[in-house]
Amino acid sequence: MNKAQQLSLLNPVHLLALGFGSGLSPKAPGTMGTLVAIPLVWLLAQLSVGIYVAVTAVATVVGIWICAYSATAMGEHDHPAIVWDEIAGYAIAMTLLPPTLLNLTLAFVLFRLFDILKPGPIGWCDKKLHGGLGIMADDVLAGIAACVLIHAGYWLVA
Repeated sequence: MNKAQQLSLLNPVHLLALGFGSGLSPKAPGTMGTLVAIPLVWLLAQLSVGIYVAVTAVATVVGIWICAYSATAMGEHDHPAIVWDEIAGYAIAMTLLPPTLLNLTLAFVLFRLFDILKPGPIGWCDKKLHGGLGIMADDVLAGIAACVLIHAGYWLVA
């Protein structure tokens, strides 16, 4: 039994950490977790900006605990099956953007690129921070970088 299978999807914390099961994908679990985030973010974006930002902030802060709890249960820091950080990071990437197909796609591509390549401070966080904060921080920064780049692109085009 692999470490991800030690978690139970019946446990609500593990269910969230594993991205509703998407993190159990044998290939590209982070990408699968981000794909699960798309409809969640689209639904959330139908609400007010204040609610979107508040829910994203709560998901991010609580995500530190969710990821730490599940990593401890697995006995491994930042196991690939833990994808709550991708879900929160993608929500950050879409902050203050209308949920158009273009924005959803741009945020997905840019977030995944920053999360995979881990340039600058994103990579530093990935290597130097530990526990739930370490799991979440690089994805939070990847989401911020994607969001800033999309907003800058719109600003330059306008």
